[in-house]
Amino acid sequence: MIYSDQSPITFHDPLPEAVDVVVIGAGIAGISTAYFLAQKGQKVLVCEKGRVAGEQSSRNWGWIRQQGRDLDELSIMQESIHLWQNFDQLIGDDLGFSQQGIIYLADDEKTFAADQQWAEDVKGSGLDIRPLTSSQVADLIPGSTKKWHAGTYTPTDARGEPTQSVPAIARLCQSNGVVIRENCAVRTIQKSGGQITAVVTEEGPVQCSAVVCATGAWSSLFLRNLGIDLPQLAVRVTVSRTAPAPNVTNVNAADGELSFRRRQDGGYSVALTDYHEHFITRDSWKYLTKFLKSFSASYQDTKLRFLKDSSAVQPSFKAWHESESPFERQRVLNPDPCVYSMKTIRKRLDERFPALRGIPIAESWAGMIESTPDVVPVLDEVPGNAGLYVATGFSGHGFGIGPGAGRVMADLILGNDVGHKMERFRFNRFSDGSPLILGPAL
Repeated sequence: MIYSDQSPITFHDPLPEAVDVVVIGAGIAGISTAYFLAQKGQKVLVCEKGRVAGEQSSRNWGWIRQQGRDLDELSIMQESIHLWQNFDQLIGDDLGFSQQGIIYLADDEKTFAADQQWAEDVKGSGLDIRPLTSSQVADLIPGSTKKWHAGTYTPTDARGEPTQSVPAIARLCQSNGVVIRENCAVRTIQKSGGQITAVVTEEGPVQCSAVVCATGAWSSLFLRNLGIDLPQLAVRVTVSRTAPAPNVTNVNAADGELSFRRRQDGGYSVALTDYHEHFITRDSWKYLTKFLKSFSASYQDTKLRFLKDSSAVQPSFKAWHESESPFERQRVLNPDPCVYSMKTIRKRLDERFPALRGIPIAESWAGMIESTPDVVPVLDEVPGNAGLYVATGFSGHGFGIGPGAGRVMADLILGNDVGHKMERFRFNRFSDGSPLILGPAL
């Protein structure tokens, strides 16, 4: 069941007077950052305006993939696979973690060649990635009547259950001393002498010396109120899940039209790969030039929409101080699923898998995927704002890489060697005159 602002509050620890670090946002990146900070002896508070994993961290496909990553993300993602394995050992079935592999399916030689070029580019990384013939694809997806030209297979890629796994890691955080508070928005931060001294929550101030903004689609809005500009836009993507169904394949797979994965409950999570929607808001015009390259690369799959009231997808900006913030007026960004997407998912699923015809769609939902102009996250301290860190802009790739990003952020905050090249993820790359290097598509 997808979370909303009506979901029960399950994390309601007493608000402390002071901690070392406050993490704003209880998605996979924020919760993972808190866990690794606690492992390193830090006192941590996680404040979540809505629910743990209430937005994209519970609404994603559930893929934990290395394949198709931006080349600079790959080493963090490879670490993240190991961290997911460790969480699985500590937590067990609640994660729904399973390494059954991922296949990028190709309908033609051109698509296959592009996937194989990526495989060639990552040679030397140690990643096990294999080309598949049409018959080999059929062996791994025996329930499909569609015959694909070829496939690219990463057997160590995995999946998890988003609605279960992030709350499970949050409970692990609590057992390690992390304080987690749902329904508690952070309104702003306080400084003295250029140093962060506290966050101001709707329930009062909490002293701290560092803050992590891991607020997903809300990051640009929160930072703008502090006078900090982060270009960020979002698209709506719809996902459906079936009731328990015959096993037509165990692998995660996607072609140019449809993605599908087996679920722990015996159903399938299914989504379109060639359709997402961007709702025109003021920020669309504000950041138009920065996103032109990204839009040009994905315009065939991006449908532009106009709404009389865009608050369901992006709250309007009006500056606030320590008074009520937009985060209290809209606890969970919970857009309606797209009717066209739901109908098309059903049609394409039935065409590919005869055994699933007549299996009910148990639930459909939508999520707002936030994106940066280059479709790569920001993992950095904000220049000129000592102690303020940002982990956002995962652009639809965040669920899998979340644990690795969290470990990186924890060591970044503590001034340790993070073990990866971080130039690609710096905050000011959109304003320092650097050429925009476009990452993988959403």
